[in-house]
Amino acid sequence: MTDQTSPAELVRRSLKRRYRKERRFRAYGILAIVIALSALLVLFADIISKGYTGFIKTTITLDVTLDPEVMYLEDPTDPDELSMADFTAPIVRALQEELPDAQDKTAERELARMVGTYAPNRIRDLLKDSPELLGTTQTMTFLAHDRVSVYVKHADNDMYSIRLSEQQIEWVDQLREQGIIDTAFNDVLFSTGDSREPTNAGILGAIVGSLLTLVVTLVIAFPVGVAAAVYLEEFAPRNRLTDFIEVNINNLAAVPSIIFGLLGLAVFIGLFGMPRSVPLVGGLVLALMTLPTIIISSRAAIKSVPPSIREAAEGIGASKMQVVLHHVVPLAMPGMMTGSIIGMAQALGETAPLLLIGMVAFIVDVPEGFLDSATALPVQIYLWASSAEQGFIELASAGIMVLLTFLFTMNALAIWLRKRLERRW
Repeated sequence: MTDQTSPAELVRRSLKRRYRKERRFRAYGILAIVIALSALLVLFADIISKGYTGFIKTTITLDVTLDPEVMYLEDPTDPDELSMADFTAPIVRALQEELPDAQDKTAERELARMVGTYAPNRIRDLLKDSPELLGTTQTMTFLAHDRVSVYVKHADNDMYSIRLSEQQIEWVDQLREQGIIDTAFNDVLFSTGDSREPTNAGILGAIVGSLLTLVVTLVIAFPVGVAAAVYLEEFAPRNRLTDFIEVNINNLAAVPSIIFGLLGLAVFIGLFGMPRSVPLVGGLVLALMTLPTIIISSRAAIKSVPPSIREAAEGIGASKMQVVLHHVVPLAMPGMMTGSIIGMAQALGETAPLLLIGMVAFIVDVPEGFLDSATALPVQIYLWASSAEQGFIELASAGIMVLLTFLFTMNALAIWLRKRLERRW
């Protein structure tokens, strides 16, 4: 006999299979989200675990006697004597007072390597500004050498190799017990430019360079992008030329950023002879890269304005220009601003175009204008990550944390503006 199944049973079985497929699809979606969030958490945990120590500096506080005989300095107002004086000697003497067993010449050399390279400059600048302090004893705080800082912060981390001698490690432990070597918030990171020594390196120059570059990008890309979007959406005739332009705008949004760097190198530097490694050129290159994003988002915002707004304005006698400028653009502005902020956030994180126009140079001074040599925050992170010094590892991770903070802030601002200003029709 043939098995005759009722139509109701067939429908029930079909629904059962459909529900199983839906549950599997939902489970796959949840699994994908869990995997993505897990990867993101692992990434952030790795960055934070390596970078939080970059916000900590290691200091050495000593009572330094500014003995003229020790420094071979009689007149601090004489530039020639200042250039020939030994400003490391009083620091070594101060350390020897705290370490009675470190009195021979070998110990003096090892003690001198425990303070930062720029520590003697602090004494020189102090005497240059206040010559009357010669011969007095001053309590001064110096940055420790990078090797000491690595030991203090990463003695238990196998990823960092301790490059101190056993005698230096013993001295550091002794000075830490006495409170002479201590840690504090690394204000140097946010108050100076780059340096060859990790303990003196900062990101202020890179932050200022990024801000100057973004100002140029915004001033050029936003008005040009909005104007292009308004023209293409409201005024341009529908023909092959406008279709060609629209297709190429969409294609430019997917072009690798390094291509824009090559374009900037060939046109702005090669053809127009503009200087390398300046925020003006960097902003021009990033403006070209950001334009397609702003145009596409602005056109989408203009399309979202209901036709009834245009028809109502035209019905009371408004011209086409008045309709666009007085009604369409103001209503589409929240969407335009959101797209522009997202484009700026993308430009802030770009490295490849800036490398090609020379913003990878080692810049110590903080730029003061659009034509001053500068670097950008992602480029600074790249330089630190590729450095051989161990102290730059944590600085690179700390720089990534600062960059991510800027990116999250800009994206949060875009979301807030969209929620605050958008209108639902």
